Amino acid sequence: MRYFKEFSNRNRIVSEHTCNAVSNLQDTSCYVIKFVMSGSEKCIVNSRAINIFPDSFTVINAGTDHCSLIDSITPVSTLAIYLNTQFVEDFNRLFFLDHEQQLAHTALKEKPQFVETLYPLVGNLRYNIGHLKRQIDKGVEDEMLLNEYLHHCLFGYYQIYRKEIDEKYQSLEFLKVKTRKEIFRRLLLAKEYLHGNLYKEIKLEDLAKYCCLSTNHLLRTFKKVYGQSPYQYLIHLRLDRAKLLLRTTDYPSSEITRLVGFESPSSFVRLFKTCVGTTPSKYRES
Repeated sequence: MRYFKEFSNRNRIVSEHTCNAVSNLQDTSCYVIKFVMSGSEKCIVNSRAINIFPDSFTVINAGTDHCSLIDSITPVSTLAIYLNTQFVEDFNRLFFLDHEQQLAHTALKEKPQFVETLYPLVGNLRYNIGHLKRQIDKGVEDEMLLNEYLHHCLFGYYQIYRKEIDEKYQSLEFLKVKTRKEIFRRLLLAKEYLHGNLYKEIKLEDLAKYCCLSTNHLLRTFKKVYGQSPYQYLIHLRLDRAKLLLRTTDYPSSEITRLVGFESPSSFVRLFKTCVGTTPSKYRES
């Protein structure tokens, strides 16, 4: 099942419900925000795999090569927003310039270039994406209304971008800007690796090798940026994914234990109760 709508301003919304699908190189003339409503999708961005789940999303700049892969026997629900470059540039001016500068048609020197990584789907963006999906499912065709949702979604993304990129980047106190950018890029790779492999046994040495940092350097800088060690980040990530599965699926606790990478159902229940304050079964009931 596929929903496709293109607006007069060349923004597009594509909603699909499919399994075992492979897309060829997709349109690079637009900015793309990709979401997964259920299941998971592997997005290949410049030959790098980014695994998207319902608690996350990714953003792809105009001009970046990308394709997608869905490998599932059950249908996966995805939502992709294609934003015209002019729409994003106009929004960028609105976000960064004051009213006087906007009235004077002041131009920004550079076109928007976002960090192409995995972001948490939280706050206003999560709220607006949920509403947008419901409007699509109801068959709403009002272009003005849907474009307003796209505007609100982009605003929500900018808020997440400030917290996940700008603030965390500034926490690295390296003197050289070039060094700070490179270390932050490698830490983003480490974070993506944890998100995409949380169901596996992850060794610290393998994580460090993947992001091309020494183990000690990874431990020190990761905690500086994310406020916790890679192991602590992984445990919280697994628990958050478990809560999502408890809320949105009927999987038994033993299956959820396997899907989020815990060793045994008993250890999963024990840790869940310690961190969340209730058992998985009671969490699901509430």
